[in-house]
Amino acid sequence: RFSTMLSTLARRAAKPLASRLVSSNGLRAMSSKFAPSHEFAQIDGGVATIGVTDFAQAALGDIVFVDLPEVGDDVEKGESFGSVESVKAASDVYSPVSGVVTEVNEVLSDEPGTVNTSPEAEGWFIKVEMSDTSELDDLMDPAAYQKHCDESS
Repeated sequence: RFSTMLSTLARRAAKPLASRLVSSNGLRAMSSKFAPSHEFAQIDGGVATIGVTDFAQAALGDIVFVDLPEVGDDVEKGESFGSVESVKAASDVYSPVSGVVTEVNEVLSDEPGTVNTSPEAEGWFIKVEMSDTSELDDLMDPAAYQKHCDESS
């Protein structure tokens, strides 16, 4: 499972996240949620922008390929929707929420390393129209995710 592999790889790669979890205006962190398996969901109304966290990309190393679903595909909370391949490993990526894919980050097809350089901004994977916003209640806020990462490393 992605989270188990990341926990192992992250022991050497983990860096404090507090300074990276809040943007300069503070808004992104207030609308961001995190899964224990190191995926994020940035919430804007009923749409979640999903990708892997900075902690995950650091553990994976240089990402060389990203496999993503198609627009219109259904994703289920906790189920794999794609994968990432790095110089260290290949791992599934799990959706933190359920819904329908409305957009796919096509940049990652040609530039998968964007996940390494800007994981929680330009390196997002998919946008999902959420079918059940109450699923967000099961995800961690930035402070809880920071603690989770500290305990994982």
